[in-house]
Amino acid sequence: MVNGVSGTTGTPTTTHTNTTDTGSTSSNSDYLTFLRMLTTQVQNQDPLDPMDSSDFAAQLATFSGVEQQVQTNTLLTQLLQSVGGGQLGQYADWIGREVRISGPVWFDGEPVTLEISPDASADALTLVTLDSSGREVARESIGTGEGEVDWQGRDADGEPLPEGFYQFRLESLRDGEVIATTDVQAYSEVTGVETSAEGAVLVLRGNSGVFAADVTGVREGT
Repeated sequence: MVNGVSGTTGTPTTTHTNTTDTGSTSSNSDYLTFLRMLTTQVQNQDPLDPMDSSDFAAQLATFSGVEQQVQTNTLLTQLLQSVGGGQLGQYADWIGREVRISGPVWFDGEPVTLEISPDASADALTLVTLDSSGREVARESIGTGEGEVDWQGRDADGEPLPEGFYQFRLESLRDGEVIATTDVQAYSEVTGVETSAEGAVLVLRGNSGVFAADVTGVREGT
């Protein structure tokens, strides 16, 4: 069963939580303690027997390492919060499912499910198949009606098409004349999820990507 996804529902959202991470607080506390100890040591050294320069350099290097560790811990905490409660966590359960999109989808010999939505007044329909460069490779009459159909991946001579990305257009005809041409949406399996500045990106078969907000339907994998 296909579950419709509206533009607003499919738009990824990120929850910002104003909490204090215990590990980060502990690291910052250790960092400040180290700084105070080093300062006190320098202030109270014996002027007749000052700290050896090599020892002082070693402690400064340790100081720098502690500072870098605190920054690293902070970044890791932010990343984990994003994964657990943000975009990746929101769409992780889509992996293995199929999403409906407008645009090229990967074909490797297995049928591709298309969503046919013709003009209401059409009395005939023609499905046009385009390759990744936009070149027409097949054209076939599919009668009338609407809903899901399985595209088998055949060219104009009925021979199997090679692996690759394909996209589809639907010509709605009436009395032999084309009255509307529309892009056909197709289903593709989700293999991963990534984040970007513009929103969550779903990785699809063939290693293509689509914004989650552009998905119009989700269903269980076939």
